[in-house]
Amino acid sequence: MTSYWKKLSGVTMAALLMAGLAAGCGGGEKKSAGSDKEYVVGVNAELTGNVANYGKSMKSGFELAVDEVNKAGGINGKKVRIVEADNKSEPSESGNAATKLVTQDKVIAVVGPATSGAVAASEPILTGAKVPLIAPCATAPEITVGKDGKTKQFVFRAAFIDPYQGEIMAKFASEDKKFKKVAILHDSSSDYSKGLSKVFTEKFTAAGGTITADEAFLAKDIDFKAALTKIKATNPDAVYIPGYYEEVAKIIKQAREIGLNVPLLGSDGWDSPKLTEIAGKAATNNCFFTNAYTAEDKDPGVQKFIQAYKAKFNKVPDVFAMEGYNAGLVLFNALKTANTTDGTKLAEAIAKTKDLQVANGKFSYNEKHDPVTTALVIEYKEGVQTLAKKIG
Repeated sequence: MTSYWKKLSGVTMAALLMAGLAAGCGGGEKKSAGSDKEYVVGVNAELTGNVANYGKSMKSGFELAVDEVNKAGGINGKKVRIVEADNKSEPSESGNAATKLVTQDKVIAVVGPATSGAVAASEPILTGAKVPLIAPCATAPEITVGKDGKTKQFVFRAAFIDPYQGEIMAKFASEDKKFKKVAILHDSSSDYSKGLSKVFTEKFTAAGGTITADEAFLAKDIDFKAALTKIKATNPDAVYIPGYYEEVAKIIKQAREIGLNVPLLGSDGWDSPKLTEIAGKAATNNCFFTNAYTAEDKDPGVQKFIQAYKAKFNKVPDVFAMEGYNAGLVLFNALKTANTTDGTKLAEAIAKTKDLQVANGKFSYNEKHDPVTTALVIEYKEGVQTLAKKIG
């Protein structure tokens, strides 16, 4: 998930200054209290704030992976211990959280944040300290690749990137659903939403489709009926709404209230139980979104993960929990093979991940530290997610 990029300009210099402080901890084996007996791993998560559901789910999935590896005897004879920091769903706080984890807790690696804006704010600090960062859910391409086109040495992700899911939905709309006219309603305050809108437009029009309208809203808006009324007047076959569940749920509800009953299409930011709670079960009928996971996937690996998660947390995991879990498996595999807490060597081992069995299939990294993994199109039926299509 990417989020809050506009806020980054105000925190970039602060992050760079903190990176200088953190850099004093970089290089060589990381030492912390009990380091001979345990690996101390940081979790930088959105535990409060606007997207706390994402951060909490991500952290719980990672906790399950930690529990499993510790019960199996640990890694190289050492147990894994989690130290967490709340970034409050704000990039500036994410930088503060990263600094705490590096300078005070002396972590050897960090899992999180969930959103791309928060990841971007913490990245200079962790890179300066030579501490690998695995972002379970961050989908913005810029997370792992710098402006110079070079892959960032210490940054990895466990989710597919935005252009990939934008292309998948465009193909689903044009090829599977045979839509000819689609309207777009995007969040102009989010690079995540704008990026997906751009890719969808490019791919859908290249396939011969027409964009009938492209309306915008802002994060935390609550009234979308004016934009939806304009869209309805263009008579689209469907509406693409790349965004996060809090706004999207209200958009779905209000779209149905004004009689806009065409299929609604979206992105992985939709994935939260809150979406159905806010929109209403009936309103979500004929809604589709791209994702990396659904509990309805009958793959044995997926079902094994779900049962383990339910046993620990007494609820069905969402995609952010699954991606947090996968991030743990990737990190632990690298720790096992590298057998070191040296950040540079550990990052090299993470980058070499190849055909690792994770919750939803095999997992490998390409040269940009993006995973080669499964993608899905999910359909809501009376508020319940069902698998419409599986890719890869």
